[in-house]
Amino acid sequence: MGKINPVVHFEMPYKDPSRVSKFYSESFGWQMNQLGSQMGNYVLAGTTEVDENQMAKEPGAINGGFFEYKDEDGYKMPSVVISVDDLEESIKKVKDSGGDVLGEPMDIPGIGTYIAFHDTEGNRVGMLQPASE
Repeated sequence: MGKINPVVHFEMPYKDPSRVSKFYSESFGWQMNQLGSQMGNYVLAGTTEVDENQMAKEPGAINGGFFEYKDEDGYKMPSVVISVDDLEESIKKVKDSGGDVLGEPMDIPGIGTYIAFHDTEGNRVGMLQPASE
């Protein structure tokens, strides 16, 4: 079977970044951080304390983010990001298993290399090969 790859991040759409930030910070105490247009107006959601490598200190806890809602597949529903050791190998496995890889891998400075895909059920999911330390 091989290694089990964990979910390391969640993503949900927003229609109003200020409103979603206010809601989750007031309701749950999350640390919300609005990134600029160079990062696609992404809103980071800190749900748990992290170490110096931005990894969750509490086993099983994950942080997440919010992306701008668009009326197209993949931008209307929540998704998760799965950590993988070898992105190219994982892309091949996704394709061989009937998934549809979306676009090309994208480098996220200090975080790793990311790509999205649709699974066999049409869900949009992300894969991340963390940056080596």
